[in-house]
Amino acid sequence: MKALLAAACLLLAAAPAQAGQAVSLKAETTDGDGRVTLGDLFDDAGSASDVVVGGRTGPSAVFDAGDVQVVARRAGLDWNNPQGLRRIIVRQGPDASAARAGRGNVEVLAYARSLATGELVQPQDLIWIKVAAAPSDAPGDPDAMIGMSARRALREGAPAALRDVSSPVVIKAGDVVTVTFEDGGVSLSLTGKAMAAAAAGDSIAVQNTASKKILDAMATGPGAAVIGPQALRLKASRTALHYAAR
Repeated sequence: MKALLAAACLLLAAAPAQAGQAVSLKAETTDGDGRVTLGDLFDDAGSASDVVVGGRTGPSAVFDAGDVQVVARRAGLDWNNPQGLRRIIVRQGPDASAARAGRGNVEVLAYARSLATGELVQPQDLIWIKVAAAPSDAPGDPDAMIGMSARRALREGAPAALRDVSSPVVIKAGDVVTVTFEDGGVSLSLTGKAMAAAAAGDSIAVQNTASKKILDAMATGPGAAVIGPQALRLKASRTALHYAAR
């Protein structure tokens, strides 16, 4: 595995060093053929999707997050590892080669209509169809898609993929946000302005309306965010779930 990772770094060493496309680690990292690529690890890897990071010979493979970050950067992707992960675990997923051999007998979810960017996926928006090959991150259950927000325009009839959606935005840039601090029975709140959009659980910068100071908060719902110990507990909980999902 290390040899493959080193080879990937050498192959990409000639690529020019420049600011790359920002990407985020997938909520569930899997591969279907023992060949782990950047597309298996990151959402929206684009033309770098087929760049090989390493191999998986058993039910799972463990990669050093720093090494993966180097391979991604040299392939033109920018992953800033916001959670400070030290390792990435890739589990065995659906066998892509077996899906290709199905010759139209692979059943996957598809979009019953076209969806615009930001539109929420509803139960009636998904149908089951048969295709020759399923996306590597095809959802096996409609619940994985329902209620999620389209990351880009989605075409009617196209197979559904987890990379197509993200958690819906609950706070938009410029929204009035109530920021709450709770600790040891003490509860305080203030009003601020959101400096960016955020989904529930995302970090968000909020400008205190009174002092004009910028607070680093965590969005919890429409027009609501928390700071202090509560935010730290929520962040720790999300990190634990992130690991458990692997």
